[in-house]
Amino acid sequence: MATFEHIELDRVGTDGRVGRITLNRPEKMNALSQELLYELNEALHDYEADQSVRVIILRGAGRTFSAGYDLAPAGGGADAVVRRHPSADAKGRRLLMGIRTGMQQVTDIHMYFWNMAKVTIAQIHGYALAGGCELAMMADLVTAADDAQLGHPGLRGLGTSRTGVIWPLVIGMRKAKELYYTGDSVSGAEAERIGMINHAWPKEELEDRTIALADRMATLSADHLAILKLNMNRFYENMGIYSSVRTSTDLDAAAQFTEQAYQWQDKVRESFEAGTGLKGALEWRDGPYR
Repeated sequence: MATFEHIELDRVGTDGRVGRITLNRPEKMNALSQELLYELNEALHDYEADQSVRVIILRGAGRTFSAGYDLAPAGGGADAVVRRHPSADAKGRRLLMGIRTGMQQVTDIHMYFWNMAKVTIAQIHGYALAGGCELAMMADLVTAADDAQLGHPGLRGLGTSRTGVIWPLVIGMRKAKELYYTGDSVSGAEAERIGMINHAWPKEELEDRTIALADRMATLSADHLAILKLNMNRFYENMGIYSSVRTSTDLDAAAQFTEQAYQWQDKVRESFEAGTGLKGALEWRDGPYR
């Protein structure tokens, strides 16, 4: 098993049959940087190949699960998560397909998490916002502290939600549209009520009860669970999840060129130039919704 800088691995449950991955950038609220996502992808592959791991829990270190994509790298915006492909030409003009290619690479990691041959649980405390919420939604089951906050404020001008597009499959059209059009968040308790997650528990009980849930499912062997998961996933995939997520990623790239997105990009640049990081830009984005 490899060693990592931005995630931590351990084993819990009966005889260590539950593998656990902890996003470990607490000083950055576990923002999803390119480096963290690549490490997560490698760790998931390692656990998938290990027959002794029957269920995987994904959680965050510190005070939150994940506040979303890391918007700080040069280039800014969600497309900065993958910087291998140029998002601008020699004249500095932004290029749609460069942005789209980078985004699709991130979507590939999300879709691997969705379809890997292990049962997965996202354990949420604090915040699961934007990319953090997208990542959590691709787990098989989701548990959360009842006071956690889940949502996608990035819909307020950064683009669309790539894998949050599965919301219509789990919470119904009316609420899914409301959350999409407002970028609002819901509490863990509300997320359970509307079917976005499986369980909302008091924060002090979250870890023990999530492990107990994982351990209960891990009574079955890893390969048997994999067959059950594949059977279940195929139903949703035949309803169009792959084409929907891919299309959503394409639209996320296209949304970088809207009037709202350009205003957001200007505010981010001005905020960093003023030395306040994202604070000023986030106030511009979220203030009108309060």
